[in-house]
Amino acid sequence: MWWWRESLTGPGGRRVDLGFTDTGDGVSSGPVASLNLGGGVGDDPGNVTRNRAAVAASVGVAPDDLVFMRQTHSDRVLTVEPGGSRDLDADGIVTAESDLALAVLVADCTPVLLADPAAGVVAAVHAGRPGMMARIVDNAVDRMADLGAANPVAIIGPSVCGRCYEVPLEMREEAAVVTPESRTVSWTGTPAIDVAGGVVAQLHARGVPTTWVPGCTRESDRLFSYRRDHHTGRFAGVIVLRAPHD
Repeated sequence: MWWWRESLTGPGGRRVDLGFTDTGDGVSSGPVASLNLGGGVGDDPGNVTRNRAAVAASVGVAPDDLVFMRQTHSDRVLTVEPGGSRDLDADGIVTAESDLALAVLVADCTPVLLADPAAGVVAAVHAGRPGMMARIVDNAVDRMADLGAANPVAIIGPSVCGRCYEVPLEMREEAAVVTPESRTVSWTGTPAIDVAGGVVAQLHARGVPTTWVPGCTRESDRLFSYRRDHHTGRFAGVIVLRAPHD
């Protein structure tokens, strides 16, 4: 179920649990087997519900407290509040609410989890090429600051690596205008974009310490990859702010 998991601890015992799922330990079958968490990929809705419930149980929250977004490659970041709407048209969500799991779905794009345990603020961000170019991580850091976060850290999850993300030259150069560090070449020397590398560079420019979890979606069968398989499922980055007594 988990590609990678970790816990962060801040002053006063405030803990943040976070991780990135993989393809295993689910109930879906066919090209979306087995732990597909995406609701718009042709999977049986009942299977998606069961898979999401299994992840929720693994992180110790109720299924309704595992919050997903309706992702559209925007730069929109919304705050999730107690009793607020769970119908979220956004590519980033932020909360200061304890025991609420924020989730970001990906199958090549870069999942970004942000946390300030001391301030009690966390975020989950979907950063594909459009999001990286729109600097959605900057928006997420700003929204966290609105909630009192002063020293966030970032964890970057597995995504398609630059060597596997071949693009037209014009597209690469447009991305490089925004973040030069995203400019790269593929395995065969053709133009390519390193989206995660661009996101890391943007976070470093904001002074945000970053952990980059290894893994290329196109190269690993334990991760869903649209670029590799086209019809595929979605894995997730998940982050939970724990109440001090948890």
